[in-house]
Amino acid sequence: MTAIIDPRRGDIEDDASSTERHSLVSLAGSLLAEISLPKLATAWVLLIAVPALVVGAAPLAVTLWFATLSSKLATVLSGAGSLLLLGLLVGAGWFGGRRLLPVAERSFWSLTALAVQPAYAIAREALRHLVEKALPGSASAEARATLRAVMAALAGLAVAVPTVWLIAALWPATRWSAGLADLAAPWPLVGAAAANATVAVASYFAASALTWGIADALMDQPRTVTAFPEATPGRTRWRIAHLSDIHIVGETYGFRIECGRAGPRGNERLAQVLAALEAVHAREPLDLVLLTGDVTDAGRSAEWAVFFDLLAAHPRLAERLLILPGNHDVNVVDRANPARLDLPFAPGKRLRQARMISALAAVQGDRVHVVDRATGKPGATLAAALAPHRAAIAAFADTGARRCGRTIAGLWPALFPLIRPPAAPDGLGVVLLDSNADTHFSFTNALGLMTTDQMGAVAAACAAFPAARWLIALHHHPVEYPMPAKTLSERIGTALVNGSWFVRRLQAIAPGAVVMHGHRHVDWIGRCGALRIVSAPSPVMAAGDGGETHVYVHTLEAGPERLEMLAPTRITIAGADAGRAVANDTAMVVTSAAR
Repeated sequence: MTAIIDPRRGDIEDDASSTERHSLVSLAGSLLAEISLPKLATAWVLLIAVPALVVGAAPLAVTLWFATLSSKLATVLSGAGSLLLLGLLVGAGWFGGRRLLPVAERSFWSLTALAVQPAYAIAREALRHLVEKALPGSASAEARATLRAVMAALAGLAVAVPTVWLIAALWPATRWSAGLADLAAPWPLVGAAAANATVAVASYFAASALTWGIADALMDQPRTVTAFPEATPGRTRWRIAHLSDIHIVGETYGFRIECGRAGPRGNERLAQVLAALEAVHAREPLDLVLLTGDVTDAGRSAEWAVFFDLLAAHPRLAERLLILPGNHDVNVVDRANPARLDLPFAPGKRLRQARMISALAAVQGDRVHVVDRATGKPGATLAAALAPHRAAIAAFADTGARRCGRTIAGLWPALFPLIRPPAAPDGLGVVLLDSNADTHFSFTNALGLMTTDQMGAVAAACAAFPAARWLIALHHHPVEYPMPAKTLSERIGTALVNGSWFVRRLQAIAPGAVVMHGHRHVDWIGRCGALRIVSAPSPVMAAGDGGETHVYVHTLEAGPERLEMLAPTRITIAGADAGRAVANDTAMVVTSAAR
């Protein structure tokens, strides 16, 4: 008997969140229809309304406090007593401020990720899309780079100008100081605080958009690399298999969130990838297998279980493997319901982080080091750093206890960057970064950012090995690619919120480094100044069961001042009806951004 519907091939429900089968507009509409309004209202109040009102009320509260304090203390304190009180206030501000700075930074970038970056990115890419479509095909790379820079600056203005108009309209309703007389009728202060909050957020919005526009315009514009140097005899080389976005699912015939039925079923394609790399390693050994995030489709326990089951069949690859977190590993709340969101105090986010921490320890715990924040040098191994917290992590995974969740919340940012130190003073060091924004909602869970704390630790670790070459790995792309696109939706990426800052900072820390990332599933090699940037295609997305996918093995060579990239080896993974993987050793020239 033949089934009318083959359940192994899925159905329309598997395409509910697929960007391959639906437009971004239709996806946004379906998500909005499914959103839990009470949860959304609670999250909005906690993440935006309350912080904004605190900002708006702060100048009123401070001036009122000083007015009250000065009137009372004038009669009871003088001389040494006043100095003592001043010292206590300064001390409280200093020690309290040190604790508040990380919180303030996360809030700063969260607001940017939620509002400023998406608006600015849409304006920037829309302008670039219109201009580049009008450019003749003969336009030079330099001309295109110049136009990209100009459009970035104009996008900043396009976002800032309407915001400045809003500030001007609300300014008469603001009030920035209060006195003792206002305590008799405090309600007008509430309206003033709301106006202050709106003006403060809008001012930040306008200033940030202008800042990103100017920063993007002045940075080294990305350029596609189409030629590679020949190998130089006598130089040290490293062979690195670069994987990303394997999106493991926990079901035998499961489909992935983003591609739906446009991607292969289950995890068979990944098994083929690992078998192909095993064969490549047998012919010419690999030094490193780098997996730059989105190991799982939604950070579920079953997905991690499948990952370790697949890895167990390839111990020689496992001992060379390094992984890092992607947004699907820690930020996707529910793969069956993309409209679901995490409340900030819910345990879901910490649970996904706990699973990721456990996976990091199992894969590479004895081979990578955390950075000692006191010395700036690579300190204890990851396994040793996690040893005091193993019981708390296990308890949280078992019970969801809030106390253990707080342990994970403090531990997570302290783990990154992870460093694999160079084997020799002039060897290859590897930096593994966490580039995920701290978000709780499907519309923003793909955004990335890089904290100043992480980059400070990267600078210190690189300084500890001044002769080393560096491979910098993260999940999110630091720049949008300079490639033509058929539709605007192809251009609205989810690059690092502070990508231009990250590129500038990295150029100062390790100007000859190679940066490898995933996230966009796009096949691209380019450069920003001296930095080389490598984007990995996904071997399991947007190909269907019968289509081909591929991965690359990159050869890095120790040049006199930087890492040189030789022509990569393309490993083609055949579809279900076309046999197994084969290696193609010809040089790669990137000419498109097809996903």
